[in-house]
Amino acid sequence: MPRKKSTETKIYVLDTNILLHEPLAFLSFKENDVVVPMTVLEELDYIKDSKKDVARDARVSIRSMEDLLHDATPEDMLAGVSLEGLGAGENKPTGALSIFADLNMAESQQIFTSNENDNRIINVALHLQKTYAPQQVVLVTKDLNMRLKAKGAGLAHVEDYRTDQLITDIKYLSKGFHKFEGNFWEKVKSVESRSEGRDTIHTIPRNVMEDPYINEYLLDDTQQFAGIVEDMTSDTLEVLDLGYERLMGRHAWGISPKNIGQAMALHSLLDPHIDLVILTGPAGSGKTLLALAAALEMVVEKNMYDKIIVTRSTPEIAESIGFLPGTEEEKMAPWLAAITDSLEVLHKHDENAKSSMNYIMEKANIQFKSVNFMRGRSIQNSIVILDESQNLTAAQLKTIITRCGEGTKLICSGNLAQIDSNYLSAVTSGLTYLVERFKNFSGSATINLDGVVRSRLAEFAEQEL
Repeated sequence: MPRKKSTETKIYVLDTNILLHEPLAFLSFKENDVVVPMTVLEELDYIKDSKKDVARDARVSIRSMEDLLHDATPEDMLAGVSLEGLGAGENKPTGALSIFADLNMAESQQIFTSNENDNRIINVALHLQKTYAPQQVVLVTKDLNMRLKAKGAGLAHVEDYRTDQLITDIKYLSKGFHKFEGNFWEKVKSVESRSEGRDTIHTIPRNVMEDPYINEYLLDDTQQFAGIVEDMTSDTLEVLDLGYERLMGRHAWGISPKNIGQAMALHSLLDPHIDLVILTGPAGSGKTLLALAAALEMVVEKNMYDKIIVTRSTPEIAESIGFLPGTEEEKMAPWLAAITDSLEVLHKHDENAKSSMNYIMEKANIQFKSVNFMRGRSIQNSIVILDESQNLTAAQLKTIITRCGEGTKLICSGNLAQIDSNYLSAVTSGLTYLVERFKNFSGSATINLDGVVRSRLAEFAEQEL
């Protein structure tokens, strides 16, 4: 049980999925007390021995709680063990962690009498709410149905886990570009321009826009100006003039941009100084096709990289590549049909498209790999295309990004409207986390492609369904 009644602090009851999503989540509640029901420990125990990817997170969470509680007596564990001195960063916890023995709850204290795990956890929260009133008791779960059940049963406060959410709504996610109304030069009060070789760089006041960041593209409504922020100080922005027509005139492997979003994406993809390119946008906006075309251009034509590694999560929904026959690459082929589809588009006008595809796959050394086997690798001088990355957590993305060695470029693409994971939403997806965390990194660029160019059927479906 928590240590004391206090209207100044809250009591947070954690569901199992919170500790699977973030194994050290119990350290994230500052001065408030945290309660972990015994049912949650039972669920973690069941999951830790499974073959699923979350088994590792279950073990990490159990080990972390054991490190904290190993010297505690049974009475201390029930009363609450201080979290002071643990955690990292400024907001270190000062509350307490306690284990609630909900298996021993009298039937008279239970609202739900059926023995389902979710119901038992809700019973704990309802019992604490009654016992510790007026102190606020909050059930934290990523299970939407459980949140509805808890509220319906009379629990006043139910929340999703928001500590790791960098934005509150997907509409605030960085798009990678800023569009000025009207003419760009009418917004700029003063400018200093200089030439560096064939490039023109403008130094403009920083206050022409809110919250600029490195490698953010600047556009205007007149389709006359296009630039990119290359450097910034507290007062000024250094903007490389790209030229709208020149930007639209870029091409790779026979592909030319169909809109300004694709043009910006192609510019970032072909820039050797950008190590990470993040492409977001709806289905049919050209993310995979552009990534593959740029990769082939840089590997085969320009000989800048040695090979192309293509990978993605394999949701069933979600963990292994199963018992499909063949090698790893043959097993991954069904998941990576989007890549072979794009290759077909790039070579559809060739006299023998199938031979061209086979030749290019061998020439560019295109390898299909599973995300599951990325840990421990060090990938050098390659282009890594990570498709469908909206289904990965921040921890999984970190595993992949830290595999990238010297001279490797990573291209992450995904559609935040098509998340298959049970516990990820648009604001908690690893792709969203990646966009926000890397927007101030000079070696990365983000582009949100907002136009569907696949077909008029796909465009209508994206808008109306």
